[in-house]
Amino acid sequence: QSELVESGGGSVQAGGSLRLSCEGSGFSYDGYCLAWFRQAPGKEREGVATSSPLGGLMSYADSVAGRFTLSRDNIKRTLTLLMNTLRPEDTAMYYCAAGPYCPTGRLTQNEARYWGQGTQVTVSS
Repeated sequence: QSELVESGGGSVQAGGSLRLSCEGSGFSYDGYCLAWFRQAPGKEREGVATSSPLGGLMSYADSVAGRFTLSRDNIKRTLTLLMNTLRPEDTAMYYCAAGPYCPTGRLTQNEARYWGQGTQVTVSS
């Protein structure tokens, strides 16, 4: 059974930091693009950051570039998102996703094959 499990969400004040982790199992982890998406109340789900299968290419949404850092460990089968200088507009449910290809370098929702259950991030002003 293929599975992605997120952890590390929580509540923080603006300017603070959080680290999200996602552990994958049941699929060929190092053959998949991995990504974080987020969805705020009343808004569409959006991509936050994507890693290529071997971690050589990381891409970020403009809204988080320079503040968030993505990393992956294919041995431990983990994907980590370090979020610094958090803003209230970063408040959302964050989802980990995996897809077998991401030709643009940014995994799209249609390309994602597996999804985690989500972890909530709340940033207060």
